[in-house]
Amino acid sequence: MNFPKNVQCGLEDFRRCGWKGIINNAKDQRHFTIWTMLSDAARKAIEDDKIAEGKVLWLFAEACSMMLKPASLNSPFEPSVVLITGRSTALEDFTEEDIAFFSSIVEEIDEPWLQARVADLLWLLHRPRNPKFALIAIDAYRAITLSFETFLSGSVSCWDRAVTLTKMLRAGAGDRLKEIAEELYSLVERAVVKEGVFCLKVLDVIERHHLGHDRHQELGKKLESMAREAEADKEYYLARQYFDAASRWFLASKDKDKAAELIVCSAETYVQEAKARLVGGSSGSPSHMVAASFFEDAIQKLRHVPRAQRQALRVDDRIAEIHAEMTEIGEKAIEEMRLIATPPIDISDVTSASMSAVRGKEVIEAFTTFVNLYPGIAKKKVQEAAEEMLKESVVQSLFAGTQMSRDGRVIGKTPASSGSPTGEALWAEMVRQHGRELRFLVHGCIWPALEVLRLEHRVTEEAFVTLAANSPIVPPGRAVLFGKALFAGFDNDFITALHVLVPQIENLVRWHLKSRGIKTTNLDTNGIENENGLSTLAELPEMDKVFGEDFTFEVRALFCDSFGPNLRNEVAHGLLTSDSAQSEYSVYAWWFALRIIFRALLNSAQNQVSEGSKEEDEAAQKPTSEQNKEKSTKH
Repeated sequence: MNFPKNVQCGLEDFRRCGWKGIINNAKDQRHFTIWTMLSDAARKAIEDDKIAEGKVLWLFAEACSMMLKPASLNSPFEPSVVLITGRSTALEDFTEEDIAFFSSIVEEIDEPWLQARVADLLWLLHRPRNPKFALIAIDAYRAITLSFETFLSGSVSCWDRAVTLTKMLRAGAGDRLKEIAEELYSLVERAVVKEGVFCLKVLDVIERHHLGHDRHQELGKKLESMAREAEADKEYYLARQYFDAASRWFLASKDKDKAAELIVCSAETYVQEAKARLVGGSSGSPSHMVAASFFEDAIQKLRHVPRAQRQALRVDDRIAEIHAEMTEIGEKAIEEMRLIATPPIDISDVTSASMSAVRGKEVIEAFTTFVNLYPGIAKKKVQEAAEEMLKESVVQSLFAGTQMSRDGRVIGKTPASSGSPTGEALWAEMVRQHGRELRFLVHGCIWPALEVLRLEHRVTEEAFVTLAANSPIVPPGRAVLFGKALFAGFDNDFITALHVLVPQIENLVRWHLKSRGIKTTNLDTNGIENENGLSTLAELPEMDKVFGEDFTFEVRALFCDSFGPNLRNEVAHGLLTSDSAQSEYSVYAWWFALRIIFRALLNSAQNQVSEGSKEEDEAAQKPTSEQNKEKSTKH
């Protein structure tokens, strides 16, 4: 709080501070906008020596600064800004005096956005808890206009929070839950196709809070009607959203046949979109590669139809038909792809083995196999190969080497090896050897197996986030970023994957080094302490002890060295082109990240199983009297 701590404020200060005029001048009524305007007004009031009024405005601003997470029962408000140097306001920052002040004025606030926030904070912070504040918050949240025009301001989240509070109060909320449900139903019934995102957000609230009850069929029919209208307008993405939502509601009504039928309808929108891309459509130019991707998505969607309904809906026949259409455009799709030059060696046996290894498995087993297709590039073997290469290379032994960037800059030099494969010459050859092995792995193992995984499994972004959240190697607070990057790569968007993964891998390395007490900063001439970059961290002698020499070598060769792809530098300075961001190096970097995250999770699970078995064995070996004693102690 940016005001003197000993300043007291009360009801009269609230009435004089002019808060309402400030909020009414906001272009859009949402908490972020209110926070900004009240903060500016508070600074002005303090500059004008209106300290008490300024404190009132600061308190309101800080109350509105927090981010609302309506789905959370225990932590619905979080700081909006979290930096290394600090964060914005959190619930615990409000003092008892602040809570007492809010209690004295909350019923006089006649603006719903502000009253809802203040009352909700009082419900969470006032001791003992007072249901009056929850009721004020519920009614204020409901007073916020809920419409297509306001949902971007967060109105749906506010109503969502109102439902949560109403359910917490149960009978104490009276008929509010029933009234809210009816208002939400009415909004959906009146919704038109163009309000797609808003309508689906409202339906999410109804679905998550189980407010549907006997309206399952009714909501399903409304959504199906909107889906068919969107499909007729060639709004295929929106049509899929409606078809998928309608399917869920029919399934909730126990109408499994109708639910399955709408899954098929959803799949057919992919087919229609694929055919539209074959002739160009709204995008202008035709793309066989994009069309092939949509055909593949259609097949994946059809696989969601339960076996009991497949025959009646001709699902297996339809999958075969789509496969045939994919085959017809396959050659043209390949022609559109950017070719990557590879050594003229036959890798068909390796490719077939990699594809067979992951084919036909359940998703967890398939991914376990995928990350273990190759044990990783070993530093020792790479060094041995590099030494042998230098011994046999007459040119390398006589002449120094120069490494140039794509734009012609000299970015690295190596001396002549002089028949002694050591030092800089050896390291440069090791990095080049790493690149050769990497390209072989991507083309021979990783990419073919990944294609099989994509064809046989639909893995959502949420699944990758959950994977990262449960992997012990992922630092706190980074699961969403890692999850999004892993999903992007799985979704063939290696541009996004690479740009998110590279800084997160740097953070991962730094976090684990710091957690072991290793210094990761430097002090400049002005006495400013700065964090070291990944290149400096990778050269620390402690890296091998913390991560192992193979991991350390791969980080240096892949991300940090000018004789390799130097991905950290390329990403940090915006030097990557779209083509290079989709290269085999990007694919390998994505697989490298997936591998360390997934294997860390598997190792953690295996350790838990081993520890559990060990405890069971020890318990079995104890005398019966001792076991009984332990049981009685626990009870």
